[in-house]
Amino acid sequence: MHTPQQPPARTSTHAASAAPATASAFPTSQAPTHTPTTTTAPEVAPSSAPTAAPAIRAIGLVKTYGEGDARVRPLDGLTLDIAAGSFTAIMGPSGSGKSTLLNMLAGLDVPDAGDVILAGTPITGLKDSQLTALRRDRIGFVFQAFNLVPAMTAEENILLPSQLAGRKVDRRFFHRIVDLLGLTDRLRHRPHELSGGQQQRVAVARALVTSPEVIVADEPTGNLDSASGAEVLGLLRASVDEFGQTVVMVTHDPQAAARADRVVMLADGRLAGELRSPTAEAVATALAHITTQPGTTKASTTQTSSTQPSATQVSPTQPSATQPSPTQPSPTQAGGAR
Repeated sequence: MHTPQQPPARTSTHAASAAPATASAFPTSQAPTHTPTTTTAPEVAPSSAPTAAPAIRAIGLVKTYGEGDARVRPLDGLTLDIAAGSFTAIMGPSGSGKSTLLNMLAGLDVPDAGDVILAGTPITGLKDSQLTALRRDRIGFVFQAFNLVPAMTAEENILLPSQLAGRKVDRRFFHRIVDLLGLTDRLRHRPHELSGGQQQRVAVARALVTSPEVIVADEPTGNLDSASGAEVLGLLRASVDEFGQTVVMVTHDPQAAARADRVVMLADGRLAGELRSPTAEAVATALAHITTQPGTTKASTTQTSSTQPSATQVSPTQPSATQPSPTQPSPTQAGGAR
């Protein structure tokens, strides 16, 4: 069983090129900004694996839903590495496989073919009980719906996953997170006494306090106004820079994606390419290009040139021959029910 500890000082891929954020750098009224390396429009380049050791590996993922005319394949032989200590955003047109991929990476669903490996542990084919323990102990969740327990205080919600796992909480780390997220004076408040932004900060704290190997965030700003959304994105950014956390986020918003170190583009269940150190403008341009290329896996991007994207074809990867267990995982994650 994974035993979370206070994480050692680690250098994220973002922090390597910019000074890391500190608690004093972003009071609750203002989230830290993510400065891209350039503001020029993207040049097309095929997607490539990150250089750091992967926190998660997806190998040849295939997923099909429905039968006959209703049959759809949201994942079609997709292979992807997520670097440890990095912030990765996943984008693509509706139906491109974003949420399906995130569910696979988090152990909330299983592929028809292919493998998911979390920090060296193959999770495809695990039993329900094993997947539940894995999600509780090794993955943090931040969803569009905050998924807080209404009868519990903010502090009780933050500590719930640790209590369910029977683990002792590192109180110094807890208070560091609470202070970082600006929740010190809100710990005794129940969810209905908090704003939407404050509730999502509680959800972020809940995801961080167990020191998970990966945090998955599914449209974390979808229910927030622009100011609260920017604040939450800044906190996710800070979790990478401050704690060396690995964050994988699905979003439709180019402004949100621009906070990431890397934006992975999907189309038709396959990788369409990526952006490194993205700007919101470059993300929007790449996404628009993919959207206007139906039925292809064209596109995407390394943000180093002023040229506009062209239709560069990315070779599809073949799915792994390893078949997972047909057992479906429970959608219940302590602190992140789905």
